[in-house]
Amino acid sequence: QVQLVESGGGLVQAGGSLRLSCAASGRTSSTYAMGWFRQAPGKEREFVAAITWSGGSINYADSVKGRFTISKDNAKNTLYLQMNSLKPEDTAVYCCAARPIWNPTYTYWGQGTQVTVSS
Repeated sequence: QVQLVESGGGLVQAGGSLRLSCAASGRTSSTYAMGWFRQAPGKEREFVAAITWSGGSINYADSVKGRFTISKDNAKNTLYLQMNSLKPEDTAVYCCAARPIWNPTYTYWGQGTQVTVSS
C-alpha cells in the first residue's frame, strides 16, 4: 500500500508560479512510477507529468512542457511539481498518483489540491 498526500495548491495570478508537493508513505520503492494528473470542472482527468522513482524516465503533457517540472526527493519520499508561467487554463484539482512500473494503471491516488489561476 502507498499513501499519498498533496499540498501546495492555492490561488495565483496568471504568469505566476506554484510548487506542489506529494508526500508518499508506505510501500514506495525504486520500481514505482509517480505522476501528476489534473481535473478541471466539467472536464475529464488528464495526465500532466510522470517520473520513475529512480528518475530515469520523465515525461510531460504537451500543454505543460517548458512550464512545469516534475522532480522528487527520495530521501524525503516526496514528489514535486514546479509550475511556472501559469495560465487560467491550468486551473484544476491536481492529484499525484503511483503505480508499479510493470502496471500501466495508476493504482494509488492522493486526495488532490486545488490550483486556481486568475486572469
